[in-house]
Amino acid sequence: MRQLQAAIDAADVALWSWNVDDDRLTMCERAFSLWGVPSCEQVTFEELSARIHPADRDRVRQAFAATRSMPGSYEMDFRITRDDELRWISARGHGNDEEIRNRVMFGVFLDITERKQAEENHELLAGEMSHRVKNLLAIASGLTTITSRSTTTAAEMAGDLTRRLTALGRAHDLVRPLPGAGGGAALLGDLFTVLLAPYDDMGAALERVRVAVPRMSVGQNAATTLALVVHELATNSLKYGSLSSPDGSIDIQCSTNNSDVVVVWTERGGPATAKPSDGEGFGSKLVQRSMAGLGGTIAYDWASEGVVARLSMREDRLAN
Repeated sequence: MRQLQAAIDAADVALWSWNVDDDRLTMCERAFSLWGVPSCEQVTFEELSARIHPADRDRVRQAFAATRSMPGSYEMDFRITRDDELRWISARGHGNDEEIRNRVMFGVFLDITERKQAEENHELLAGEMSHRVKNLLAIASGLTTITSRSTTTAAEMAGDLTRRLTALGRAHDLVRPLPGAGGGAALLGDLFTVLLAPYDDMGAALERVRVAVPRMSVGQNAATTLALVVHELATNSLKYGSLSSPDGSIDIQCSTNNSDVVVVWTERGGPATAKPSDGEGFGSKLVQRSMAGLGGTIAYDWASEGVVARLSMREDRLAN
């Protein structure tokens, strides 16, 4: 028996039994701890239900009641709230009254929070990678169009486009630094210049991208996060904004306000802009999440002459 208990402890399994007549559950100490309820001799399923996340509660109640007619083994995953913390539990057992003894059914609870968080992170990463691939394809197409407007021969266009794509590669390294890269700081102005170099018309009479920011250091973590934001803004400009027009331009100004750093991204000379009507896409969510990581926000002014984005972030976060 001690060997069995040792195996149960090693597997971090919580045991329960359910009396199908009086709806009462008897649970081990680990189960009470998992649910975050005081230990007692018995507890009803309704009492436990108060801990189930409201979005899952009805589904779990219906599924738990249906287990008696469900042949074979079953598994239910659901969320609970414990001390203002969200946890994932998996309830497992046998249905169809299989192996019922004295009107009592048996099963286990497992804490699967870490697994669910890993799955959510994987889905987020997959969505982010899919979004970036689509953006890179759109950027390559847009850079080809930009290059064709400023060159006259195929050879000249090939050389110009190669330089732009090489610059895009350098910019992409800022978005996803190589493992083992040094953690030194970069200058904010250099960061914008490198990221936006692929979109500037080299040799044009007027610069398409103008960067005017004070000398300010940016830590590697913050540089990666800010690069994601700038990359997204530039891609949207290439698709729909000023960079999609031969006469369009982007002006970037920066100022400090107490402990905040404020960057204003202003587009001019492109098509008339309007606030998107199709809701918040993955790119917008990515930008909002990235700005929150810098302790800041991003706000848009959808002016008819061009969008203006105001990025506000904490100076101490920018230095990390």
